[in-house]
Amino acid sequence: MTTIVLFGGRSDERHVSVASAQNVARVLDRPLCWFWAPEGAIHDTSVDELSVHRRPFETDFRPRRPALWPDLEQALDTLPVDDPVFFLAVHGGEGEDGTVQAMMERRRIAFTGSGSAASALAFDKERAKERLRNALRLAESRTARTSAELRTAVDDMLGRYDRIVLKPLAGGSSRGVFELRRGKRFDRPVTVPYMVEQFIAGRELTVGVADLGDGPFVLPPIEIEVDPGFAFDYEGKYLGRGTREICPAKIPDSMREEAQEAALTAHTTLGCQGYSRTDFIAADEDHVYFLELNTLPGLTTSSLVPQELRAANIDFRFFLEKQIELARTRAAVH
Repeated sequence: MTTIVLFGGRSDERHVSVASAQNVARVLDRPLCWFWAPEGAIHDTSVDELSVHRRPFETDFRPRRPALWPDLEQALDTLPVDDPVFFLAVHGGEGEDGTVQAMMERRRIAFTGSGSAASALAFDKERAKERLRNALRLAESRTARTSAELRTAVDDMLGRYDRIVLKPLAGGSSRGVFELRRGKRFDRPVTVPYMVEQFIAGRELTVGVADLGDGPFVLPPIEIEVDPGFAFDYEGKYLGRGTREICPAKIPDSMREEAQEAALTAHTTLGCQGYSRTDFIAADEDHVYFLELNTLPGLTTSSLVPQELRAANIDFRFFLEKQIELARTRAAVH
């Protein structure tokens, strides 16, 4: 089977997607590469063209050749090869909320990662937390779908907590996430819906889960250390400004075991397949709080899941090939 690496897309995480595709394409054996442009068109590009693109986290990828299809649906309806497997190197938006997955499921096309139902569930932070409410510890939160609801939620939460976190209801790569302290004016323009969440002080942990053919396997946790005055936002995560990623995390055994068990619980309860990454706050040595799960986490050279794979002595190529193999098997069953 031919492997097609799909990357880009219309979300604000497309830069990360390009970097993931670079890392995936250089490891796989001569895959096809499809760039999904921000306006929706699909371009066929080469591994060489993709690999020479510089500063992917900061600059747009611009393909040399014109688009072959005006949109992804037409591209999937007129596939140039028989029975391909799509390696989804897309992040955010339609690439991760179940839209792309549903397109491929309807056409019985094999693709990596979770199916459409699990993708949609995990992408919506409110729905994901509701599903996990009886399984994991959760920070208190409110969901606001209008500007008026957002101000009410902020006032209510700040009335009971000194510090809160505001985050888009659907999104990733720490885009649009910010903290607010009691006594500070809330005057930042945001596009609802938003989640207003209790801030929990503690150690920031993230744990990957990967299925390598024998069911989901939990990877070593990473701890995120953030310097004073900085945040684990887009610049901190991808440009290394004011943050450090400790892999494997130097944490007590009890904390590591609880975080790993919680990551596996989140992965299986939300119905994920292939691989995922779950973020937590460890409030103390015995209490780990779920923040969110990412069904298509970054696979760039510096991303968290590849770091965890290295810490577990799992070859990145082996991981990629297993994801493709699982995708083929799942498509054959359905």
